[in-house]
Amino acid sequence: MSTNNAAIETRGITKRFGGFTAVNNVSYRLGQRETAAIIGPNGAGKTTFFNLITGAYIPDQGSVLYGGRDVTKLPPQNRVGLGVRRTFQLASTFDNLKVIDNLKVAYFRTHRKSSIANMFCTKMDCVADKVIWDQLERFGLAGVAETETKNLSLGDKRKLEMAMALIGNPEVLLLDEPFAGLSEREIDETIDILREYVGKISILIVEHKITKLKTFVERVTVLAEGQIIADGGFEEVLQSPAVRKSYWQID
Repeated sequence: MSTNNAAIETRGITKRFGGFTAVNNVSYRLGQRETAAIIGPNGAGKTTFFNLITGAYIPDQGSVLYGGRDVTKLPPQNRVGLGVRRTFQLASTFDNLKVIDNLKVAYFRTHRKSSIANMFCTKMDCVADKVIWDQLERFGLAGVAETETKNLSLGDKRKLEMAMALIGNPEVLLLDEPFAGLSEREIDETIDILREYVGKISILIVEHKITKLKTFVERVTVLAEGQIIADGGFEEVLQSPAVRKSYWQID
């Protein structure tokens, strides 16, 4: 992606479901190597907006750009080649595979020159193997490498999904409610991992647990009724009269 462009940009995107407008003429920019969050009350349009920028939905109006390239109608799987990875609100892993094999699949998807045989080799001299084991150790998953993924805790599943997203060295990481269902300890562990990537790649998080974002997010955008009502630094945004009224019904 060119450093002259935003990592992600939306220009007046709108999405309707029947007579309901979930996202209404939203223009947004995520900068290169910026870490930002999107928050908002329930029903604000956060999930719909996230699905629009990741390709799960196509906007009725407006456009989505990655690094200056129009990807509005590009399928989600085709965006991987542009250096974009995402995680899901419900952890998306291959539950019947071992933890290590999930990472091998993720590695293979990114490094398509690898062969199927190399993808599933178990020898330590395999080209992919060192990368995969390094990732397992970084995310604290080496001890469960041979465990079937369906037997992991939710916290370990979320760490695995993030490890899968990051093994391809993405330029942009999109996280959909990464703290949902996690304990305080697991959230703190996840934040520690994310801090390693702050300033190195572009990160966009949709999340409800706003106090947990304060320690590492540079910018916060608030959605309400499908529109941006505030954007800026953490404290500045939370003290905004529009946000106080929308979030806590404080006039």
